Amino acid sequence: MVLKDIIAISGEQGLFKFIAQGKNSMVVEHLETGKRKSAFTTAKVSSLEDISVFTEDEDMPLSKVLDRIYDRESGGQSVDPKTAPDLLRNYFGEIVPEYSRERVYVSDIKKIIQWYNLLQSRNLLIREDPEKAGEEPDTETEEPKKAEAPVRKKKEKKKDSTDGSRE
Repeated sequence: MVLKDIIAISGEQGLFKFIAQGKNSMVVEHLETGKRKSAFTTAKVSSLEDISVFTEDEDMPLSKVLDRIYDRESGGQSVDPKTAPDLLRNYFGEIVPEYSRERVYVSDIKKIIQWYNLLQSRNLLIREDPEKAGEEPDTETEEPKKAEAPVRKKKEKKKDSTDGSRE
């Protein structure tokens, strides 16, 4: 899943979409209400693409967990996050069998399911294409090379003109 501009703010209900960066804050839009507000640098802001789930081996990115829920539910809504804790643990265990039962709490599972249902209802669950992901770094590496070439030419010209004036 592509979760680049979707963020969670500690102490705030729901998810937000990043709109713009200011000097000491960022402008965000609440996904459910559509209201815009400023999130100041003192607020703990987390991008969903930076969040991961504890597993027995390595941490699993949230995008991969959401992909698994999406596949299991065939793109539909997930279970109600207010169901019994034992049912939520069993459901999450079916999706991510290797999750750490000691470090992942029921509140974490509820939050992940709430986020999934919110993103699904807003049609923001976008699959990441491996081909497109591979193409983006290629275009980024070409641009700096083009920018470096004129800089080298200017330095060479300056050296030639200063060398000629000194002699």
